[in-house]
Amino acid sequence: MIRSMTAFAACERAATGGQLACELRAVNHRFHELVVRTPEELRAIEPALRERVAQKVSRGKVDLVLRFRPSAGARGELRLNQPLLDQLAGAAQAADLRFPGLRTDFIELLRFPGVVEEEGLDQAGLQAEALELLEQTLAEFVAAREREGAKLAAVMAERLDGIEAITTQVRGWLPEIRAGLRARLDARLADLKLPLEPGRLEQEIVLGLQKIDVDEELDRLASHVSEARRVLALPEAVGRRLDFLMQEFNREANTLGSKSVDQRTTQAAVELKVLIEQLREQVQNLE
Repeated sequence: MIRSMTAFAACERAATGGQLACELRAVNHRFHELVVRTPEELRAIEPALRERVAQKVSRGKVDLVLRFRPSAGARGELRLNQPLLDQLAGAAQAADLRFPGLRTDFIELLRFPGVVEEEGLDQAGLQAEALELLEQTLAEFVAAREREGAKLAAVMAERLDGIEAITTQVRGWLPEIRAGLRARLDARLADLKLPLEPGRLEQEIVLGLQKIDVDEELDRLASHVSEARRVLALPEAVGRRLDFLMQEFNREANTLGSKSVDQRTTQAAVELKVLIEQLREQVQNLE
């Protein structure tokens, strides 16, 4: 399935002690790069988050953001640590004997570490819910990539059809182009009005035809078109493979242009390069 590298997906759900939100967004990149942002409560599951994203995404720069918003009544019951409070009271009384008039502020006392205790959040439950939310977001993210990839594949199929049509057209012109070259060589040799060695005329004609022979280039272009169509139908990520194939397309189009001795094939080479460049631009967006 062809997938685009660019996509966005966001999901939310009620969770233990509040609300969870997950966002995934991606842009083009030569390799796979993942940036993860999580709240402190979910920092421990970052390796698991990375592993799950890597299972579904092989290329592109991906940003994963997890947010947790505690609900108003989600905080645990507050309790005073009585043993510690008793120790602090004894210390305050002893200090009062040495420093008459010393006053202890109750608010400051509550801020002393350990005086106020709060029931902890169910970390394990929250982390499990965060991973479930990631799976849901990943499913939507991959689906968005596939929808965009289908559009890119349709555009690329049109360009491949165009390349195939041009190569077929050029192949049909070749007999006429070869006959024209032979006629021009005959005329030039006749203008020299010099006796030729036996077989020399045929040698010159063969050399001239070899210089403009583009059968191999046309065959390779047709082969590249078939390979591109095959690759587009593969189930895995194909962006890098197609990127390499674009280089091969360009090589054949350049050779076709350099061997051209006819305005029609020169124009055909230019049109081929335009189509190939349009293909390459689409390939840069594929995973």
